[in-house]
Amino acid sequence: MISTGELRKGVAIELDGELWQILDYHHIKMGRGSAQVKITLRNIRRGQTVERSFQAGTKWPRASMERRPVQFLYRDDADYHFMDTDTYDQFMLRADQLEDVSQYLKDGMILDRTTYQGETIGVELPVTVDLQVTETEPGFAGDIAQGARKSATLETGLVVSVPLFVNEGDTVRIDTRTGEYQTRV
Repeated sequence: MISTGELRKGVAIELDGELWQILDYHHIKMGRGSAQVKITLRNIRRGQTVERSFQAGTKWPRASMERRPVQFLYRDDADYHFMDTDTYDQFMLRADQLEDVSQYLKDGMILDRTTYQGETIGVELPVTVDLQVTETEPGFAGDIAQGARKSATLETGLVVSVPLFVNEGDTVRIDTRTGEYQTRV
């Protein structure tokens, strides 16, 4: 069980028969009466975000999520195929289950599969991903403005802003949390 005093961002709890992740929380002390906790929650299965208030001291069951390494195999239309690296079992996720994760998936990539009571909730990307630039405009020697950027299309179809010295065929490192260019590899 997890109480209002033990709340942390990212913790998953069971509430009203659903699985929720805590995005943010605030303790509110009233002049009279007991304290309350205002929590911003995201439904892990459906993606909806809600804000709810609870009395201080309320307890919920902590959701025990299991993480296992998996390998991304290939994409087939809107289906993404993965393999558990320990058991070699294969499973598939639809594009709507992956949301923004699909923009970073590259064949052979190792990720973490998140499951709850045997059901796959999703996959978690590493913090950075190295992707090849497939299309970008050339940078010219006369472009010397500090911090000048141009857009580049990567091998997965993701479009990011990169410095002028990055060319087609280069491999760049992208931060999967923000979707921003970090460095040329």
